[in-house]
Formats: sequence, C-alpha cells, structure tokens
Amino acid sequence: MTTIKAYAKAAHFGPTMLITTISFLLATQLWWEGPAYIIAFTVFLGQLIIGWSNDIYDYQDDLTHNRQNKPLVNGQLNIHSLTRTTFIFLPIAIIANLIGPLGPKGGAVYLLGVGCGIAYNFYFKFSVLSPLPYFIACAALPASIFYAVDRTPPLWVLATGSLLGVAFHFANVLKDLKADRQSSIGGLPQRTDKRLTIAIILILIIVVAFILFNSPISQLSQEA
Repeated sequence: MTTIKAYAKAAHFGPTMLITTISFLLATQLWWEGPAYIIAFTVFLGQLIIGWSNDIYDYQDDLTHNRQNKPLVNGQLNIHSLTRTTFIFLPIAIIANLIGPLGPKGGAVYLLGVGCGIAYNFYFKFSVLSPLPYFIACAALPASIFYAVDRTPPLWVLATGSLLGVAFHFANVLKDLKADRQSSIGGLPQRTDKRLTIAIILILIIVVAFILFNSPISQLSQEA
C-alpha cells in the first residue's frame, strides 16, 4: 500500500485526479456513464505518464533542494523502478486511448495533450514558451471527448480550457519560484515579477468568467 501511495504521489495525484474527474464529468454530459468511466481511466493513464516523467526528470533538482515530499527523494521509490514503470505504462496508455471510447481521432487528440505535458517536463519549462503546452493540452482534453461523439468542440470550450491551463501553469509555479530560478528553470512565470504573475492569473480568470457568462451554459441557466 505504501508503494502504491508513493507511485500516486509521484504522479502528482491531485492534478491527475482533477483532470480525470473533469474528463469523467464532461463524458457523462456528452455520452453516458458507461463509456465515461473508461474514458476517465484512459485519461488517468495518460496523466500518470506526465506526472511520473516530471518526477524522473526533476529528480536531481529535487535532491538539490531536498524536497522530502517527493517519493524519489525520501526513498519511498527509486529512480530505476519509476523509470521502468513509466516505460511499461506508456504503450498501455497509448493503446488504451486509441482503441477505447475516445476512438482513434479523440484518442490521438488527447495523446497530443499528453505529449505536450511530457514536452513541458523535458523542454518547455526552460523556455519563454512554457505556457504553450498547457494552452494546447488543456484544450485537447475536452476536444478529444467531443470528437469521441463525432461533435466539433465549440470554440468557447477550447478557449476556456486553454486559458485555465495557462492560469494553472502560472499559479503552480508560484510556490517554487525562488528555487526554480536558482535551478535556471526559465519558463515565462520565472521570468516575470511575482506581482505580474498574480495579475496574469487574475486576468485569465476574469476572461474565462466572461467567456462562461456569455456561453450556452450561462444562457441555459438563465432560461431555467
């Protein structure tokens, strides 16, 4: 049980379950609960790969900053076991998403998002373009479920996902801002002033609220 918890923590369990839950709720709205459970599971597999690859790549930096909340640092997992498990789960995640309810088109779109997450871990977190993988991946998630039911994802859904993803990126960096700069992690949030980062987050949330207020969701609630 301890090992399972360690693998879950290395996968960044909170964000992983948040994305999984969002996929389930959206799938139940567009489809029904049967496929929704399978979609949530296949999405979960993809999120495991993103989280584990992040901890694998950050291992040396986490050691440098003595991040004892990381299973690889506190000894609950070792780097070889996590790497091996990641490579075992990677083809499973790819196949499950392509042959599952998402279908080849929806599965490919979701896997594009997974690829963006991995690309962020290994490259984009050091680039001024660091928000780009979040922008793409957080639109790819809802888009994949719309494609699974042969529907074109509305622009407001894609915009909401993308902007919330970028806002999460800026917010997620805040807690490690100083340590990231010491480690020469030069993503866009690390290159901006902390107050400016907070302002960007607030602006993005306001824009998302405006989009949602003018979306069909708001119109339906007003009619009710």
